[in-house]
Amino acid sequence: MNRTTLLAAGAMAAAIAVSNSDRSAAQGVEIAVTCGGVGIGAAVCRELSEEWAIATGNRVTIVDTPTSTTEQLALLQQFLGGESPDIDVFNLDIIWTGLLGSYLIDLTPYLSPEEIDAHFPAIIANNRVDGELKAMPTHTDVGLLYYRTDLLEQYGLAVPETWDALEEAARIVQEGERAAGNERFWGFVWQGRAYEGLTCNALEWIDSHGGGTIVAADGSVTVNNPRAVAAIDRAAAWVGTISPPGVLNYQEEEARGVFQSGNALFMRNWPYAWGLAQNADSPVRGRIGLAPLPRGGADGRHTGTLGGWMRGVSRFSEHPEEAADLVRFLSGAEAQEHRSIALSVNPTIEALHDDPEVLAAAPFLSDLRSSFDNAIARPSTATGEHYNAVSAAFWTAVHRTLSGDGDAAANLAALESELIRMSRRGRW
Repeated sequence: MNRTTLLAAGAMAAAIAVSNSDRSAAQGVEIAVTCGGVGIGAAVCRELSEEWAIATGNRVTIVDTPTSTTEQLALLQQFLGGESPDIDVFNLDIIWTGLLGSYLIDLTPYLSPEEIDAHFPAIIANNRVDGELKAMPTHTDVGLLYYRTDLLEQYGLAVPETWDALEEAARIVQEGERAAGNERFWGFVWQGRAYEGLTCNALEWIDSHGGGTIVAADGSVTVNNPRAVAAIDRAAAWVGTISPPGVLNYQEEEARGVFQSGNALFMRNWPYAWGLAQNADSPVRGRIGLAPLPRGGADGRHTGTLGGWMRGVSRFSEHPEEAADLVRFLSGAEAQEHRSIALSVNPTIEALHDDPEVLAAAPFLSDLRSSFDNAIARPSTATGEHYNAVSAAFWTAVHRTLSGDGDAAANLAALESELIRMSRRGRW
């Protein structure tokens, strides 16, 4: 599917919709939209939003947001809780739909059944609250392992299948590179700051060891178990050995900065980092590979936390029809193709997974499809409106362990008690 053809068709369709459709957006309206703040994603969002504005005769204003997803959510809650009309379209993490659904309009009247059904059913189901479609997906992703192909070859090492193998490879290459003069080289970088990204990382560690999902689908608290304890204690041992002490303050971009500068062997990150690491000015261009995250052991499994971003319209918007039309465009095929090529992210429209241009830009989408099939979801459905508090309690307990403030056994036991109190014994 050709990008130019897609955009031309989209612009023509949008122009026809403005003049002929009963549901079309009126011209001359200004729509404010948040775009997120990681990497070049905000720039792509701005570009696509402005394309919609040109096609429809409307105007867009991009509202800057923090890079941290935790801080982004706080900002959204501030605007929506205050019933502010100042932002029309919100960029939403996949886990926020249930939490914020009461503040968002139902998008069903603004989309055809064919437009909705083109997306993966599970993601559409995630975005329904009490039968209403509260958001439309723009892309989905999953946690992955990045590695330096040249260094593994140089040291005669294989891509690690288990965390034991990763630890050994990281130690060998770190020692070798430092002996060769790069004192800043580390074996493994990841997201260790106390925020939602640490919830994603720690959930991967626990699930890869067979330790569950913090809170089970039936609402029971399962996080305090021997496998979960072993997984978190393992990660704590990385800090200061194969991972820098500063990893406790890393988000996605800090980890990418170290890896892309050539100072790490392995990195855990989202698919967006692939395209940036392959840019012409990247020191590691052409020397990186992608793989599923390691298993916890012989009876563990490869896993990655399911991520993704949606667009929803505030029910306090003064221009809901136009705002919904922008969401319709941003979640459509032409926008998803462009976004997938530019950002190396996974489209939610199933047909695009066979698009030659998308696969050329992000070949791992076919090679690592099993990572998306085996992804672990955060317990946002089980915990509903309490998810944000559950996640904050979880990442706090994990961060304490990583920082040396108690071991995993003590911190997860305390977390279990806190979550049981929070849930009224499993009834969220």
